[in-house]
Amino acid sequence: MLKVIRGLYKGKSLKRVSDPRVRPMPEKLKEALFHVLEPEVRGARVLDGFAGTGSVGIEALSRGAKFAVFVEEFPAAANVIRRNLDRCGAAERGEVVALEFNRAVIRLGKDGVRFDLVFLDPPYRLLDERDPLKVIWKRDVLAPEGTIVLRRHKKTKFRPRFFAEERTIELGDDALVFYVRESLAGAEARDGAKRRVLRKTRR
Repeated sequence: MLKVIRGLYKGKSLKRVSDPRVRPMPEKLKEALFHVLEPEVRGARVLDGFAGTGSVGIEALSRGAKFAVFVEEFPAAANVIRRNLDRCGAAERGEVVALEFNRAVIRLGKDGVRFDLVFLDPPYRLLDERDPLKVIWKRDVLAPEGTIVLRRHKKTKFRPRFFAEERTIELGDDALVFYVRESLAGAEARDGAKRRVLRKTRR
């Protein structure tokens, strides 16, 4: 059974989505995530991307986050998130955006919204096709001191631009990777190294 682990909504049961494409974060992995983020959650503005059941964003609200936006393009899952927010009495603290992730972030960027915490739980195969962090950078929706947490398969090779990997937690087949904004010096060093490699290959 899917439940809120701690906080204001502790013990509230959450409805699942009866579709194999939606895979809620296991409880042990969620506990590990919030053990690290506990000091940052209170008062935070949260984006739960590829939200599924909304269990991660709702857990953040339960632990003191100020507000959460849930992005989920699958209509059945978006409806489940709304129902789960209602079950917890948290409907006024959450917004469900039923759009494809990039389109949703573009809209949020136009609205001038910035988030302190961004949770991303995309389908594993998506990371082989594109970088979901790119639109976060381009639309500037992460607060300067904000953190992105990406869930991926631990064997997936994924290196985003513009964000620096801060730490990784592995549990079973899953990895939670924490990213922060890359410093200007770090970005310049990386781009300089790439230019040097290109010059060498042209000789």
